[in-house]
Amino acid sequence: MARLAILGASGHGKVLADIASITNWDVVDFFDDSWPMLTKVEHWSVVGNTETLFECLDSYDGVIVGIGNNNIRLQKQQQLEQRNAKLVSLIHPSAVISNSVVLELGSVVMANAVINPFCKIGKACIVNTASTVDHDCYLADGVHISPGANLAGDIKIGSRSWVGIGANIIQLIEIGDDVIVGAGSTVIHSISSFQKVVGSPAKPI
Repeated sequence: MARLAILGASGHGKVLADIASITNWDVVDFFDDSWPMLTKVEHWSVVGNTETLFECLDSYDGVIVGIGNNNIRLQKQQQLEQRNAKLVSLIHPSAVISNSVVLELGSVVMANAVINPFCKIGKACIVNTASTVDHDCYLADGVHISPGANLAGDIKIGSRSWVGIGANIIQLIEIGDDVIVGAGSTVIHSISSFQKVVGSPAKPI
């Protein structure tokens, strides 16, 4: 019986649990730092907090962080790595991923997402619902590509950056660390680290 632990009983965590339930996981348990006040998320049980999970890692065949915040998700993943947790990635059955894609542990690819050949997706990334990542893209650790966002080919995105819902990025763009691309924006120029850009074409604010 395959047992999965999800750290973070958030909305993102619920989506991960749903993917797990339709793939190969028989048991899904949540851990959240709101426990013991929080004991249920929908029909799943919240059975402990972060420290509890650290103490029972050997009881699970896989662990993944279900926290939407890029910084916190990556921090929690790093803590789990230090404890030799059995980190896994989750892929929705309707996602289309080239065989040449490298997908690091702790990442998730959601329903109807497409990742084309020779992309590398770092640790603890989210490639969200119906987003597209074209050939030769590189996503560093902790990146979130939101639902319906589209990345053309040869794009590089730095750690913990977030591409908002419905955004579009043209080919050969480089985006730094901790960047936020606003919803519906069109990126036609590279973006240095720690900026927030919005609009079409996208400009810093």
